[in-house]
Amino acid sequence: MSETALPALADTSQEAAIVAALGRRAVVLVGMMGAGKSTIGRRMAMRLRLPFVDADHEIEAAAGMSIPDIFEVHGEPHFRDGEARVIARLLEGGPILLATGGGAFMRAETRERIRDKAISLWLKADADVILRRVKKRENRPLLKTPDPAGTIARLIEARHPFYEQTDITIDSRDVPHEKIVDEAIVALHEHLFRPHAASALPASSGDPLSSIL
Repeated sequence: MSETALPALADTSQEAAIVAALGRRAVVLVGMMGAGKSTIGRRMAMRLRLPFVDADHEIEAAAGMSIPDIFEVHGEPHFRDGEARVIARLLEGGPILLATGGGAFMRAETRERIRDKAISLWLKADADVILRRVKKRENRPLLKTPDPAGTIARLIEARHPFYEQTDITIDSRDVPHEKIVDEAIVALHEHLFRPHAASALPASSGDPLSSIL
């Protein structure tokens, strides 16, 4: 289930204003594997005092098996269908900080739900940064190829046009995590308090989707 964020040591007026402006909306992190969505997401959640949820962990809990096993046993289309249902359910649960898998934002229905129910933030990482971060991990089924660097380049080419549709973009690079978090918090505040954003009301919520995988 979701991880509850620990209370921040100090609540700033900027962070309190962000939470108030979000209302029932979530903050959703998107981006490539290795971009830092889980690491940065947990720290942002602590700053904003929001629950942190990792969509991949929720998918594994719902399926009762790991993501590599889902890919191996059922295939990627089955995984993507379940991923879309899990994200839809999570977005009905009120304000959270949600980290999504690298391919989740490729699906049109998921992009539409995120647009309606959340503020989206793309952690944009260069190919060399991604490769360096993920090459030692065994839980990346899409990288089980003879040419991981080529696979990453192809995924970036396919996915970046969709990631560019997010509300906010933050460069994820090799600097202290808190610097990225600081930039994300500032950008989130600026986005929410632009004139068009401040006057917009969150979308009304419908019935929660109960089907999972």
